Amino acid sequence: MKLLLVVNPVSGGVDKDPFLKDAKALCDNYGIENQVFKTKGTDDAEALKVILNTFKPDKVAAVGGDGTLLFLAIVLQHSSIPVGIIPMGSANGMATELEVSKQPIEALKELIMSEIVGDLDLLVVNNEHYCIHLGDVGINAKIVKGYENDHKRGMSTYAKYFIDELGKVTAFPMTVECNEKTYDAEGVMLCICNARKYGTGIPINLEGNPMDGVFEIVLIKEINGSMLINAGLSSFNENFINSQHQTSVQTNQAKIIFKTPQLLQLDGEVIGEFLSFDVRIIKGAVKLITTQKNPYLER
Repeated sequence: MKLLLVVNPVSGGVDKDPFLKDAKALCDNYGIENQVFKTKGTDDAEALKVILNTFKPDKVAAVGGDGTLLFLAIVLQHSSIPVGIIPMGSANGMATELEVSKQPIEALKELIMSEIVGDLDLLVVNNEHYCIHLGDVGINAKIVKGYENDHKRGMSTYAKYFIDELGKVTAFPMTVECNEKTYDAEGVMLCICNARKYGTGIPINLEGNPMDGVFEIVLIKEINGSMLINAGLSSFNENFINSQHQTSVQTNQAKIIFKTPQLLQLDGEVIGEFLSFDVRIIKGAVKLITTQKNPYLER
C-alpha cells in the first residue's frame, strides 16, 4: 500500500511533527510506503497534483481540520483515490460527524485498515467556491472572520470572538429560492449544511447527511440566553434543539438573496460578502475511507 499524508501545519494551532514521526514509524513497521505533503498556502493544489501523479497513492490522509479535508476533496473530486481523516484541526467537524477516532494515531490505524469506502457529497457556491461540511452567513461568519485574522488558534480564541459578536448581533432579511418555491424570511444566521453538527458538537441540522445527495438550508431567527443554554445542552441531547427559533428546508440546489451584502464563510474560511449566491450539491464527489461507526453508511 502507498499512503500520502496531506498535512496543514497550522490547522488548530497543533504541532503535527510528533504525530508524523509516529505515523512514519507505524507505516514503516508494516511495510506501508508513505510520503508527506505539507500545505504552504500558495499553489498547493498544483503541487499536490504533481505528487499524486508521481507517487500514485492508494489512500490519502487529510491531517488537519475541515479546511484540510475540503482542500483534498476539491483536488480529488471524481477521482478513484479515497481520502480519510486524521483530526488535528481546531474543531474537526466532519471527523466528529463521521465518528472518526479523536486520537490521531488511532484514526490513522482505522484509515489504513479499513476497506470501507463511501461516497461523500460536496457543495459548490457560484460554481467556484466549495464546502464539504457547513457554511453560513450572519453571526458565525463574522466570528470566523475575527478568528481567521487572529494569530492564535483553538476554541478559546473562537469563544473570544463569539462573545464579541453576540453583543452586536442583528437580524437581516433574505430570500431563498429552491424546490420551485420562494421563501422570504429574517434571521441572524443562515446555514447551508452538508452535515449536522458544528465541530463544537452543537447540532444545527437534525436532517443532515453528508452522503445523501441533498443539503439543508437552516435559518436561525434569533439568538438569546435560553437558546445558548439549549445549544450547549443539545450537544449532549438533540431533544434540546429549539425548533421555534429555526426553519429548515432540504434541496439539491438553491439561490439565496440578501438586501445588503452578507459575509459568507465555508468550512471555516471567509469567502467574502455577497448580495446573492447560488449553491448546489455534487453527489458522491469524493471517495471517503470510513468505518462501520459512520452513522451515515447505508446498512
